[in-house]
Amino acid sequence: MSDSCNKKYTYFITGGGTGGHIYPAIAVAEALRKEESTKDIYYIGNPDNMEYQIVKKARFKFLPIKVTGMPRKVSFSFIKWGIQLELANWKALYYLWRFKPDAILGTGGYVSAPALFASNIVKTPYMIHDCDAQPGIVSKFVAPMAKAVSVAFEDSVKNIKNDNIYVNGNPIRETFSTLTKEDARKILKIENKTTICIMGGSQGAKSIDDAAIGCLKQIFDKYDVQIIFQTGAKHYDYTLSKLKEIYPDYELNKNLIVRPFFDNMVEVLKSTDIAVSRAGSLSLSEICACSIASILVPYPYAAADHQRKNAKSLLNKNACLYLEDDETNSENLFAKIDELLSNTEKLSTIQQNAGNLAKLDATKNIVEQLKKVAANE
Repeated sequence: MSDSCNKKYTYFITGGGTGGHIYPAIAVAEALRKEESTKDIYYIGNPDNMEYQIVKKARFKFLPIKVTGMPRKVSFSFIKWGIQLELANWKALYYLWRFKPDAILGTGGYVSAPALFASNIVKTPYMIHDCDAQPGIVSKFVAPMAKAVSVAFEDSVKNIKNDNIYVNGNPIRETFSTLTKEDARKILKIENKTTICIMGGSQGAKSIDDAAIGCLKQIFDKYDVQIIFQTGAKHYDYTLSKLKEIYPDYELNKNLIVRPFFDNMVEVLKSTDIAVSRAGSLSLSEICACSIASILVPYPYAAADHQRKNAKSLLNKNACLYLEDDETNSENLFAKIDELLSNTEKLSTIQQNAGNLAKLDATKNIVEQLKKVAANE
């Protein structure tokens, strides 16, 4: 795309509530920041949500809007939410009038709605990115008026109404393309051998944690592996106390790392051969980018059951193994891990299939598409 008359563009980025909405937005914002044609970038989010700290740490200008998820039942809470949304719409209109962005990117979550609604009033063009196999409510509502729509999964195209849809995959950090497995392991100071990562996201997942606690010793008794166990902050103390009961010598095992969370999951995932994980869209994009054979345990209460649909999308391509949450116990989890460790051909096939689904150019492609929206091309 040629920048007509060397014009510089101002962008609004909006999305929040969960990491699946925030981190793709940050990845695009960081790439936009490197573009010569970028004048300014503002991030619209809820100051009470996790996006506030993430955006501040990434050093972007933050424009606060307070709006939460829509109550599922008509009640006083619903009326209160409606008033909150209307106030947020007016605030978004003010931001659009004051900063005059050339284009907006919305990555989902209710906090993205006001800026996208307001943009239709002042005719600011926008693009959306939806990260799940089952598009969210906001994405489906605003998609018809968007200049372009980006999706992570081919499966979601049929559920979105727009004539300009790109299957880009999820934007992820550049390090996923550049860091090697060996270098990642050096950074973590672990050995260069088969590595399993057990994780339930930043909040943890009790079903995964409990199942892992019960089979860790069994895995180490049978296989020479190393295990990185991210418990989530709220499950960390509980996990340590249960480990002391079931596996009293776990602290002596130099091949076991137990942490509540990691500040940078890039090194962890790039070190990993097998992962036990929830099925959030961003996690799956990062798992595929690292060619990991995953055992996916979808969170059963995710909105619109999107985690199960994300996981099934990989399962249908033989790019993961699958466990329902209510079937996740130590016996079944060990059986799945054993299925991969005892069959190197199967392990390699699933790793290759996952890697084939990776879309490492997602961030670059979305940036180019958004620049075209800004230039009205």
